[in-house]
Amino acid sequence: MGYNAGDVLFQLFSFSLLFFAGAVIVRFFRSSSRSKQQLGRIEKKLDRLMEERNSRF
Repeated sequence: MGYNAGDVLFQLFSFSLLFFAGAVIVRFFRSSSRSKQQLGRIEKKLDRLMEERNSRF
């Protein structure tokens, strides 16, 4: 029983498609969490700047 080239190509394509889909999902969640962290840092900086501005006047 030998392997058919079409079957091998289909299996490789299917595996690469699943791997790609998983990588996209992981990347989406990582970038989402990084964006939330960055927004938190920006909010803290804005709060600090507003407090400094209000304390001057």
